[in-house]
Amino acid sequence: MRIFEGIKVWDMSWVGVGPLTARYLGDHGATVVHMDSAMRPDLLRMAPPFKNGVFGINNSMFFADFNCSKLGLGLNLQKESARRVAYRMALWADVLLESFTPGTMARLGLSYQDLAQENPGLIMLSTCMQGQTGPLASYPGFGNLMAALTGFYEITGMHGGEPLPPYGAYTDFITQRYCALAICAALDVKRRTGKGQYIDVSQYEAALQNLGPELLDCACNGRAITRIGNADRHSAPHGVYPCAGEDRWIAIVCRDEAEWEQLRKMMGQPAWATESCFATRAGRKDHEDDLNRHIAQWTAGFEERELFHMLAPHLPVGIVHDQSGLYTDAQVLYRDFFIEMDHTVMGKVPYTGPQATFSRVDHRPTKASPALGEDSRLVLEKFLGLSADEIETLIQEGAVEVFEAS
Repeated sequence: MRIFEGIKVWDMSWVGVGPLTARYLGDHGATVVHMDSAMRPDLLRMAPPFKNGVFGINNSMFFADFNCSKLGLGLNLQKESARRVAYRMALWADVLLESFTPGTMARLGLSYQDLAQENPGLIMLSTCMQGQTGPLASYPGFGNLMAALTGFYEITGMHGGEPLPPYGAYTDFITQRYCALAICAALDVKRRTGKGQYIDVSQYEAALQNLGPELLDCACNGRAITRIGNADRHSAPHGVYPCAGEDRWIAIVCRDEAEWEQLRKMMGQPAWATESCFATRAGRKDHEDDLNRHIAQWTAGFEERELFHMLAPHLPVGIVHDQSGLYTDAQVLYRDFFIEMDHTVMGKVPYTGPQATFSRVDHRPTKASPALGEDSRLVLEKFLGLSADEIETLIQEGAVEVFEAS
């Protein structure tokens, strides 16, 4: 058995945090039904990359990768009959995920208080920007705005330069891991007590967990860190250096004197590296610009893979991959990280693999992501017991949406 086999998940979330959390449960065996609608599609369905560069609501690999291991149910919640279906799905589920603006679920008649009266074992997780309560609870936005609000933009960028964003909706890629862990804990409580509970996840507060040392330094020492580029507050050298070719780079770190001595040997003990100003870590930090300039002149004579294999046994180093480099990386290939599955519209496409492997259970994604409404009939019949006539009526009303192959 997979770890979450037998767990039923009603995924009413969209974009990042909720869908990624639900995918984790689905990858490990939970039966996950993802809600979607052509009337208000998940924003990721509109986001590149698209298969073969062709825009399409079922052609986004961004959406696909976040939503594999799920069944797809198309529901237009503007219809009362669709809201009744959503309610019944919540009674079917062990776990319900939603990421609407606070108050939306209550307006739809789907508040935890209402649902728990009929399904006391329900675990419901709500995730939004700043939690369900407080003066800014209704603050609209996405993870890129949260990355600014939580301070990640302030510490990203070159020294003396303007703030820069880390890639994408950065806090989305942090918060979902806390959501998955919270659900695991709630499932354990339910296993022991039979009782579910409500989980309120603020993306703001979850993301701050990744700035713990910086927040502690500010609270205890009054130091508010800011941008220092690729440098480190302690190690030197600590940077990203150019290699032969166009836009090719390698990251190199020396944490102590032994590693610095090793790098000097690998560089052939150049005269500049024996100067007294570079003899200690403090000296190297004080003369970091000159240090980086010398190292960059040396690394520019090598291809990044050649340099990596030269240095990797002795020092912390890493090739600066672009996306295509990840698909040719020997370690990633050896561990079969990328998993190809057959999508209904896109055909064979690669999906990212598991975050951890388990020796006693299957840990790979269970199926390709659904096209919009792909599994509507199956879900309504199998999980809610609706007849073919009842399902057809819902479709004709526009309450339920189904995938029609072109």
